[in-house]
Amino acid sequence: MGEKYEELLKYILDDVKNDLTDDEILHILLDKKISTNVHNKKGNDTFGQKADDQIAKIAGSWPFIGIFLCILFIWIIVNIMVLKNNAFDPYPFILLNLALSCMAAIQAPLIMMSQNRQEEKDRERGGNDYRVNLKAEIILENLHNTLDEILDRQKNMEEKLKILEIGK
Repeated sequence: MGEKYEELLKYILDDVKNDLTDDEILHILLDKKISTNVHNKKGNDTFGQKADDQIAKIAGSWPFIGIFLCILFIWIIVNIMVLKNNAFDPYPFILLNLALSCMAAIQAPLIMMSQNRQEEKDRERGGNDYRVNLKAEIILENLHNTLDEILDRQKNMEEKLKILEIGK
């Protein structure tokens, strides 16, 4: 198999013994499942994490933007046209600006926490994909080498048969 693959195998199989042959290491690699299911880890989320994810899901959607724009439009229309002189938040809408600032100050960290958790899941998924691809590469390389050996043996046998036929 080669030295570079032995290092890769040791990376995958953290408990590989030095006294194993390449074939033994390959059989361990074939028998050992190296992928993990990152989707099953959802049950470990706390209530706050689930809430963060739900808020990020809602706040990052077109229905939220549409409803939010409607509320802003209604707020402005009510204060400018309907209530005119008795408006609870007259132009320049200081109360609306305060509400929007507070909402942004709370919403932004929640969305960022959700994105950080998603990024961690993506990193796990990427590491998992790397290990699976590495295992597949090593197995394919071994199959290729084995096939080359078989073809070489077959060629040698054909040459020996030709020699035997010529000798008769």
